[in-house]
Amino acid sequence: MSTLTHVITFLSNERIAIFFRFVVRLIAVVVAAAVSPLSAQTASPTLACVAPLGFARFDIPLRRVAERISARQPVTIVAIGSSSTFGTGASSPAMTYPSQLAVELRALLSYTPITVINRGISGETAQEMLARFDRDVLAVHPDLVLWQVGSNAVLLGRPIAPTGLLITEGLRQLKVAGFDVVLIDPQYAPKVIAKHDEYDINLMVALISTASRDMHVNLFQRFALMRYWRMTKGLPFSAFLSKDELHMNGWSYGCIAKLLARAVAEAAARVTTVR
Repeated sequence: MSTLTHVITFLSNERIAIFFRFVVRLIAVVVAAAVSPLSAQTASPTLACVAPLGFARFDIPLRRVAERISARQPVTIVAIGSSSTFGTGASSPAMTYPSQLAVELRALLSYTPITVINRGISGETAQEMLARFDRDVLAVHPDLVLWQVGSNAVLLGRPIAPTGLLITEGLRQLKVAGFDVVLIDPQYAPKVIAKHDEYDINLMVALISTASRDMHVNLFQRFALMRYWRMTKGLPFSAFLSKDELHMNGWSYGCIAKLLARAVAEAAARVTTVR
């Protein structure tokens, strides 16, 4: 075979190789374009924050918060609770419900300085929270207290009746101090609803509801909201819970913050409207 023939053969093979490399790269680009949107949706789902009609509304006006807003004074909120308040399951401190609540309230009440203080400690029961009320709540002199309670008593198998007495005593202390108060009941999660004995979560939810009614304070029904997501809207637990099937995630913390903010703003505005 002549040298010329070798050159021609080499060039032909090189063109074929270049052509095939081009085709492979083209296929890779097309596949990436087709897969990327789906991957992005899977990594960070864009679920709408849904709730039953009228859910983001408190029965009792928030008079102290309303007075601060009317006077163009800062509003201080203390969120006390366990891991759901601390933010276990959130990707960062900014994704906890107290942090996201501050953002939502500042958007709704743009002329009012808002401070939300996170006093959540993982694993605590009502007894342990009550023991630090003086230091972590009363000493701050907040305008509004959000008290998330009840889950750990159920998870630890604690008697429910004594927990009810502790919650009532805590509410009494907060009301005597003159703060607006919102109770937040447990989460609807597999590890919580798995209790089917005398410590059933349903009893705890009912007890907290009774305490809020008897003490004339507002109740944010987290349990009912999350059950609505699961049973009515058909969302899988993985959409609003962490992998441990107990703690919430960034999306659910954010949705609760959004609904709480709307309820707080509306309840404060109702006082101003009545006047």
